[in-house]
Amino acid sequence: MTSERLILKTPRLRFVMWGEGDAALLRQLHSTLATTRYLPGNAPWSLDEAEQRLHGWFAEQARDGTTKYKLLAADVSFIGRAGISRFGSDEFELGYSLREEAWGKGLATEAASALAGWFFARKFASGLIAFTHPENIASQRVLRKIGMRERAPILIDGMLDTAFELTAGMRSGRPGAS
Repeated sequence: MTSERLILKTPRLRFVMWGEGDAALLRQLHSTLATTRYLPGNAPWSLDEAEQRLHGWFAEQARDGTTKYKLLAADVSFIGRAGISRFGSDEFELGYSLREEAWGKGLATEAASALAGWFFARKFASGLIAFTHPENIASQRVLRKIGMRERAPILIDGMLDTAFELTAGMRSGRPGAS
């Protein structure tokens, strides 16, 4: 794991760039109905779909300097993916997905908060968005905890999703925000 490119680190998490051989990890992450129920398609990913996503993320990183990264625990075990990708032509979207055994430990909040701080410190843009399936209350809670506010719903793959936004000004006005 020493050859992986470290993007960001928190006390409990490491964000690293994916490698060419990581499609099986990504497929494993999205191999259950529980981990895909709120994603477009509502079905486990095939290895081919995981490979396509990885290649898309390689291209995003090269083009935009940001993408969805491999998320590792401090002990370098794989726990999910998290990052910020371009959404449309003029917005950036925060997204994350964790393995079931990592749920309920505050890791999604830690990841989302760290990513927002990293994004604004590097001045990628003045704001970012996130969206969730309307029934994904846990993810909505995470987004609110990091200071995001709800905005008009957004239509994604035929589903009206709950949408959130965060600007650099909103973040800097939070107590304890870095």
